[in-house]
Amino acid sequence: MKESQLVEDVQRLKAGLADLPDPVVKPFLIMVSGLPGTGKSYFCRRLAEKVPLAILESDDLRKLLFPRPAYTAEESFRLFQACYKVVEDLLGGGITLAFDATNLEEPHRERFYHIADRLGAGLIIVQVDAPPEVVYQRLEGRATGVDLEDKSEADWEVYRRMRARVQRIHRNHFVVDTSEDITPVLEKVVHTIGR
Repeated sequence: MKESQLVEDVQRLKAGLADLPDPVVKPFLIMVSGLPGTGKSYFCRRLAEKVPLAILESDDLRKLLFPRPAYTAEESFRLFQACYKVVEDLLGGGITLAFDATNLEEPHRERFYHIADRLGAGLIIVQVDAPPEVVYQRLEGRATGVDLEDKSEADWEVYRRMRARVQRIHRNHFVVDTSEDITPVLEKVVHTIGR
């Protein structure tokens, strides 16, 4: 990918972000990982009610770069190259953020770990899950627009296909089942950020 394309993509993603919180001395990267329909975006929205942070939602960001996304490997590569740079720039500027994407494979997550480590930012990893029958109901509801804040287009077939790609998270992380009360994990994350 040409450097000029990356610069343009990064500018477009940054321009699409909502108002950013004030910078802090020690920002945190909250990396949220989970299959489609497990409740990653819901978790991030609830966390943002408790802690000032920017939410970088890959589905939303993809549509900023590709208004009619095809979800090809090339498209994903270009999106994530820009995401790495945006995350690095925001953390470097003292902005705490939640990165909301499936983040299923450890090599992809490691790239974000290294950014946080290099910048001396805090890193919190949250694995979001829900029982398959709950996910199925949510993904069926997605097609009818039950959650107006849901930006994803992934359906049950995408969920089934992606399930085979889930890799174990090698770093310490929180696990939350969004079919249950998520408050205990939210409070642990808030406490970790506030330490």
